Amino acid sequence: MSVPALIVTGSDLAAQALDLLQGFTVVYAGKTPQQDDLIQLCKQHDPVAIIVRYGAVGAAVMDAAPSLRVISKHGSGTDTIDKDAAKARGIEVRAAVGANAAAVAEQALALTLACTKSIVKLNARMHAGHWDKATHKSIELNGKTVGIVGLGAIGRKFARMAHAMDMQVLGFDPYASDLPEYITTVPLETIWKASDVISFHCPLTPENKGMVNAQTLAACKPGVILVNTARGGLIDEAALLAAIQSGQVGMAGLDSFAVEPFAAPHIFQGEERILLSPHIGGVTSDAYVNMGVGAAKNVLAVLNG
Repeated sequence: MSVPALIVTGSDLAAQALDLLQGFTVVYAGKTPQQDDLIQLCKQHDPVAIIVRYGAVGAAVMDAAPSLRVISKHGSGTDTIDKDAAKARGIEVRAAVGANAAAVAEQALALTLACTKSIVKLNARMHAGHWDKATHKSIELNGKTVGIVGLGAIGRKFARMAHAMDMQVLGFDPYASDLPEYITTVPLETIWKASDVISFHCPLTPENKGMVNAQTLAACKPGVILVNTARGGLIDEAALLAAIQSGQVGMAGLDSFAVEPFAAPHIFQGEERILLSPHIGGVTSDAYVNMGVGAAKNVLAVLNG
């Protein structure tokens, strides 16, 4: 009896996840798999499952794998998987929901603090021999209002952190329920108008693509701080840069971008009021294991009925 194949769109998987997948031939597609690579691997191995770490899985890849039954995301965001195509072919799409929630929420908090406390700028100044105590003033978060767009596992974790810092927490998520009492749910328009800090924790969909644009940024409080650890496509990058340069947005902390990895020169490079990190919010040792195990369990749950 042949051993079923499973393709990982990456070059590795946590040992704990591999322990769960001992009944499969695990095939790695590499760190930067392209569609043609995945199609070729699917034709060669006819996998019953794909675990998605990097790259996209669309209809052409699915059609090259007639035995494919489940596409399991190594993480929580499934926007790189064509879910309509999967549904049409009877292929289930699963995500490792919550597996990296702590890691990403901590990254959002780190970017928020880096923006409000000027950590990057002051560090550079100190290394250059300056002592700016007499001229610098940071922003205090205590008593400020944070608006959270998306109240899944990550958004709720970040909300709890903000609440612990005595911030007023506003949230928008039309699908969320059973929220803690310290989150006040409001319309999206109120998030723009009332927030001192806005943090994004929602999936990217056709409906919310470019939701941060010239119009919504103009509706924000002058000097608002934006933090995005979700998906870069939520933000019109040119509009954000213009708002930063005009002072309408005070600072931004970004861990995701419209195109990844972005090609240099990028419009954000050199703008000291935009802090950048290369989509590593969920990249911790613990999250790596949690996401791998979660993805493996989802594969088994579908295949085992």
